[in-house]
Amino acid sequence: MTGFGADQPIRVLLADDQAMVRAGFRMIIESQPDMVVVGDVDNGRAAVDLAERLRPDVCLFDIRMPVLDGLAATRLLAGPDVERPLRVVIATTFDSDEHVEIALRNGAVGFILKDSGPQLLLEAVRAAAVGDALISPSITVRYLDRFIGHPLPSTPTDHSLSERELDVARAVARGLGNQEIATELFISLSTVKTHLASIQAKLHLRNRVEIAIWVIEHAPEPAG
Repeated sequence: MTGFGADQPIRVLLADDQAMVRAGFRMIIESQPDMVVVGDVDNGRAAVDLAERLRPDVCLFDIRMPVLDGLAATRLLAGPDVERPLRVVIATTFDSDEHVEIALRNGAVGFILKDSGPQLLLEAVRAAAVGDALISPSITVRYLDRFIGHPLPSTPTDHSLSERELDVARAVARGLGNQEIATELFISLSTVKTHLASIQAKLHLRNRVEIAIWVIEHAPEPAG
């Protein structure tokens, strides 16, 4: 994956079967100095082929597309068996629990609704680019509820997390961002990021969405 920073913008690949949607997303993304659209396609098969060739920093996919849908395309690019997974954000009008669950289990690191507004779209792209995840607030609680009783595959129930790492993981499950976690726990932002990386490594999790699911299943907040 190409690095990015002050002189290297976040490279985004768009896939949506509606030309007007792609044009709108391109306009929003390229209005930002730190982002650039490197390609846009109208079906999932073309998206997979172009993503494998270009290795963009973030792929922004619709669900319903011809030839190959966005969920299947996500699995091919970011699924658990992919050696070099790309970062995929799903942007859709369909917010069913089933779609959210499949998208996340297929490796997506974000799931937003198209009517959420430009700011959330940009936040989701930036979050994905640095390895974080963003889910539309309107469905966060609902999809987490759905995961209860459905553990993540190959994820340890026993763990070696420190107490501080557990604190960070539980804060993630409550929906706090990194800066909010730092403030609540009286630690630096860089320390939060270090703890998150350690949590993911110890539990074999790919993003903060999976951290939240693991907490709900295996380490909920103590009562009282």
